[in-house]
Amino acid sequence: MRLKTYIACLLFLTAFSLRAQQTTGFTLTRTILAELADFTVDNLGNIYLLSKDNQLKKLSPEGDSLAVFNDVRRYGKITSIDATNPLKVLVYYREFTTILALDRYLNKVNIIDLRKLGILQAKAVGLAYDNNIWVYDELDAKLKRIGDDGSLVDQTTDFRQLFDSVPNPAVIRDQGGLVYLYDPAKGVYAFDHYGGLKEHSALTGWIDFTVIERNLLGRNRQKFFKYQVGTLDYHEEPIPPAFRDAIKIVMTSGSFYVQKEKTLEVYSRR
Repeated sequence: MRLKTYIACLLFLTAFSLRAQQTTGFTLTRTILAELADFTVDNLGNIYLLSKDNQLKKLSPEGDSLAVFNDVRRYGKITSIDATNPLKVLVYYREFTTILALDRYLNKVNIIDLRKLGILQAKAVGLAYDNNIWVYDELDAKLKRIGDDGSLVDQTTDFRQLFDSVPNPAVIRDQGGLVYLYDPAKGVYAFDHYGGLKEHSALTGWIDFTVIERNLLGRNRQKFFKYQVGTLDYHEEPIPPAFRDAIKIVMTSGSFYVQKEKTLEVYSRR
């Protein structure tokens, strides 16, 4: 009986030690009570919270309320928020193929109706290096750059001429001189700003894909992934147990933002 008790304690301590190792390096710095539909973070550490009733709220890195966007019904449900540039926040409504550009106070400064350009289906949009907007036109199979006035600035060759199997990107990120299109089923396509394909990496099945400099970051339910474009530098590490029930995780250079059912937890990494 004592031997069984000893073995049970040993197994428990071993499991506890493994869990502790997996959470080493992460420190919980802030907990925000909120039931969210989505959120994102800009490069200044400001947090953008999208409530389930479609209200967008901006918080400072310390958690103070800075601004609220309440125009919640006109264009339907918000599909995505791009806060790459905190001075020009893009709010995309896929149902109406409409993009709103908001200023730092979340005041509406521009409306772009993509249907006027004949773009009727666009899963992904993202801010371009020159403050124009990247849009992937699913029907034309082209990556297009759209101006603030809604004009077509530039576009790539038809992807059906470039690829045997056309990508269907869910995310567009313009970072470090390249434009990244992420298709969870086919991987990452990196283009230069003239539409030339620089690299295709078969990094499939990732969620919460993002780019920091030339590092591609993502995860699945068990692991974090990191890949440096143009190299063989690829890393995996276990996701801490405290993160595994996350709905969404946003990774920045110094912090991890973990959305759970009723909270948003902010962790620093030592």
